[in-house]
Amino acid sequence: MFAEQCELLCHPGSTMPPREPLLSALKVCLLSLKTERSVVTDSNPQLSSCCQLLELILRKGIQQPVLGLVHRDYWHCLEQLPQLDTCGSRLSPISLALEQTSACKKLLTPQGKGRYFLRLALNKRILGGVVQHLSHTTKLLEWYSPISILRNEELVEPFLSLVRVLSEMEFKLDVENCSFLDDSWLLPVCDVYELVPCRELGIVLRYLGGRVIVLDLIEGSQAQVDRFVLPGDIIDEINGISLRNATNGQAGAVLARLRGCPLSLRVLRWRMEDGTVYQPVVKLLQALRQENPSLRLTSDPQQQGRGVAHREQSQCLNEGRIVYIVEFLGKANIGMYGGKEVLQHGIPLVLEQNQPGKTVLLDLKETHVTCTEKSTKLELFQHHYIEISCVGRYCQLDHTIFAFCVVDCPETQHRAGFCCVVLQARSPPDCEEIINRIATGFKHTEWFV
Repeated sequence: MFAEQCELLCHPGSTMPPREPLLSALKVCLLSLKTERSVVTDSNPQLSSCCQLLELILRKGIQQPVLGLVHRDYWHCLEQLPQLDTCGSRLSPISLALEQTSACKKLLTPQGKGRYFLRLALNKRILGGVVQHLSHTTKLLEWYSPISILRNEELVEPFLSLVRVLSEMEFKLDVENCSFLDDSWLLPVCDVYELVPCRELGIVLRYLGGRVIVLDLIEGSQAQVDRFVLPGDIIDEINGISLRNATNGQAGAVLARLRGCPLSLRVLRWRMEDGTVYQPVVKLLQALRQENPSLRLTSDPQQQGRGVAHREQSQCLNEGRIVYIVEFLGKANIGMYGGKEVLQHGIPLVLEQNQPGKTVLLDLKETHVTCTEKSTKLELFQHHYIEISCVGRYCQLDHTIFAFCVVDCPETQHRAGFCCVVLQARSPPDCEEIINRIATGFKHTEWFV
């Protein structure tokens, strides 16, 4: 059915004009978004692109008032719809969605409110009705210049067709995870924790940029024992009470009122699922680091409270990304075979050379691995995942030494073959995490040259 609808958009009788790239891009994105019998959630990689295109289309051609002090955005048009509704229905789904958006205390800007409403409209399957209503409201169309898609007779019908298809799809988006919509369409990882009543949580908080950020956990407290939050995380809500744009002490005052009651905390993580830092919090984390140089950021709750031996800093923030602090132990050519079995003799071969270790920063990017010397920032190597044949840990020693095999080591005299690169992580959990991320990058274990 979906394929048939999209084919109709390309029919000679309803041709999508090629001069409007936004509609063409939306159609391609919509085709990618739709899968057979699937529900679209926040984890769908095409969702953010689709929402961005909708926003660009609704924003295109908006005229700013000559004497206006407020920059006009598409939200200002949308919020006028109930007042200009000729049917006079204040209880329509569109009106209710607009009221819900206006009442959301986590949104501080028109941009954030517009984005929240679009996500809400997708959930409620009312986006088609919204666009149709907007395109037939003459008073609001006057806000747009002739370059707008909504005012172009050749473009508005194809746009309506596309949003009707979106309205027939099933979306299940977390509309409560909206505190960063003012800044970005990309949303952070959000977790909700239910806690039994306790005297003190044991969380040290820092109020910065209107956010309530976890600075530290008190040793022996419930927060440190249960490990439900980590330094760098943001407390977004407590029992449904929003802490967006909170003032100093507000979270403590809320907790004091709720003392002895069960707690529900909505926590926004500083780290994304792929291991990268959530970009809108980079400046906040950098500011925290300047204030507290000893601040340690970790994404593994199990690393909290493991004793002094494991408190040594194992990760750091570098240009908006979390990189691993490891020891580079050396490398050696291992011949023509790069399967995982060679690691068991390749790693000892490197260790027997007794090369002095170097403290390095290991950055596992989306397409490649880079290694730079921590003190000098000199790049030691860079390898794309397609060059790596295997990765693993040396089980006969402690569980922190690991290695990967890479084709054609340039420092050796052998121009064909494999090189075994050996490193040592600061802890077994870090070692396992690095191995898993490298393995995910190249998605195969062995091959020949």
